[in-house]
Amino acid sequence: MQPAASAPPLSKVAMSENVKQQRVNVGDVLFFNLTRGAALLVLLLLAAIAVSLVQGGMLSINKFGIGFLWSAEWDQVQEHFGALRAIQGTLYTSAIALLIGVPVSFGIALFLTELAPLWLRRPLGIAIELLAGIPSIIYGMWGLFVVAPLFGDWQPAITAATANIPLIGQLFNGPPFGIGILTAGLILSIMIIPFISSVMRDVFEVVPPMLKESAYGLGSTTWEVVRHVVLPYTKTGVVGGIMLGLGRALGETMAVTFVIGNSFDAVESLFHPGNSIASVIANEFAEASTPMYSSALVECGLILYVITTIVLALSKILLLRLQKGEGSHS
Repeated sequence: MQPAASAPPLSKVAMSENVKQQRVNVGDVLFFNLTRGAALLVLLLLAAIAVSLVQGGMLSINKFGIGFLWSAEWDQVQEHFGALRAIQGTLYTSAIALLIGVPVSFGIALFLTELAPLWLRRPLGIAIELLAGIPSIIYGMWGLFVVAPLFGDWQPAITAATANIPLIGQLFNGPPFGIGILTAGLILSIMIIPFISSVMRDVFEVVPPMLKESAYGLGSTTWEVVRHVVLPYTKTGVVGGIMLGLGRALGETMAVTFVIGNSFDAVESLFHPGNSIASVIANEFAEASTPMYSSALVECGLILYVITTIVLALSKILLLRLQKGEGSHS
């Protein structure tokens, strides 16, 4: 019986390949850990912000409890605070912004993708995107010095025209100051239009041309193609764009502060001055001379943080449901 032959030594080429493979593995591990660290850093920042807001608002949380959410009192002298008016103003202005901004954004995206001539699409698209780069304080100054005076002149006519209409008349019944909830919502709508329209335009452009051409070949009109082909194909992206605009509207500060009126009175119509959480913090944080006053403002910031988180979570759930629906019908 002959002894077993020993394994031949590795060649230089094989050793070189092993070294290269080890380097590749080390690079992959390093890249994976760096990307994972970046993702974890975002979560840590969000958690740190939440913790700091809770700590800063603890005095107010301990004194007012859950009643802080539905208390309409805001008395700096007696140090009795409530966030109801600010929460209402935030929700009202954001809802008005969406009611105005979403249809306009949809029209812009539809025109750019389906109706506009080729030579006009690019410059018009760039012009709309440039609106997103304008600082919010510029929108606020423009709203205060241009939009509010014009609106103040139109308000008596609008009030008179809607006075005898049930419910509608109450909405447009108020002092002709020019500033108020409706003006703030209008300015917000102009600010979110570039974000929503850009997302809608991008998702409309990913619809396969064959689907649209087939619909046109069957005799469909442009609106029928959009309604039955484009929107069902892109509904997830459209909802995502709307949620992006809503998140932008909820946290806007300076533009709203200029035109909302900064009043803690009850909002009885769209023409009445009001307040939002962001505008309250911007206006009064520098004047907070006592720990309780500062804590109440920080708690307002915590409420805005929670509202934004809830909105984004609900939008994510809605997007997941839409994606599942798309998969079930495919």
